[in-house]
Amino acid sequence: MDLLELMKKRYAVRSYNGKKVEEEKVHKILEAAHVAPTAANLQPVRLLVIQSDEGLAKLSKAAKIYQAPLAVLVCADYRKAWVRPFDEKQSGDIDAAILTDHMMLEATALGLGSVWIGYFKPDVVKQEFALPEGLEPVSILAVGYSDEEPQSPERHREKRIPLQELVSYEKL
Repeated sequence: MDLLELMKKRYAVRSYNGKKVEEEKVHKILEAAHVAPTAANLQPVRLLVIQSDEGLAKLSKAAKIYQAPLAVLVCADYRKAWVRPFDEKQSGDIDAAILTDHMMLEATALGLGSVWIGYFKPDVVKQEFALPEGLEPVSILAVGYSDEEPQSPERHREKRIPLQELVSYEKL
């Protein structure tokens, strides 16, 4: 399967069958994050792998994780992120998003489902997991074996704006 086919196959899974994710698959997902690019290669992102019942219960205080057996908390240290000198925009959230996307696609390639969670209470996450000063939670990736019917890889034709609306070209 080529990369575009894999991307079309990925969908947000919000129901998992309870089967634990094998450690070798967890490692591959984390390896996908490890090879992800970051601005100026500063690598300001840190990951917290949560797979114990206790840890998942703590995380559930801050977010709906859909009974996923595995969650990866993606955090950025904005003090270490690259800053664009022209307007002081820093890259921490962007870098965290790239790592999250890499992990999500690797999960799909491994036959796992995932959902990117941005709707969560960061203050609860910080407290429950005693995050160090400067480490900010950016996203949560819930991962596991889907208990849903796969979505059609062709659904994007109907659910996305047309490509010609998305893209414009410079006028020469």
